[in-house]
Amino acid sequence: MPKRVPERMCVVCRERFPKGALTRIVKTEDGVHIDAGGRANGRGAYICSKPECIERCVKKHLLDKAFDVRLSDEAYKALKDEYTIACENK
Repeated sequence: MPKRVPERMCVVCRERFPKGALTRIVKTEDGVHIDAGGRANGRGAYICSKPECIERCVKKHLLDKAFDVRLSDEAYKALKDEYTIACENK
């Protein structure tokens, strides 16, 4: 019997992908940042690698609902920059 691959849903496009194909964003006591290892403590949300998904996430502030917190425009800009770097390294 083949091993089951865990799937997660992109918070923007709502499509399911294998967990490893998504970028995890985590909210901790220190703030919101990219979780490169995928194992950091805190509330996590996943975004796929489609460029339009990160653009829509930033424009519509979609992480506010996922984390139940109001993030500033500067936090979204920093996340977008960090996300771009993380996607290049995958």
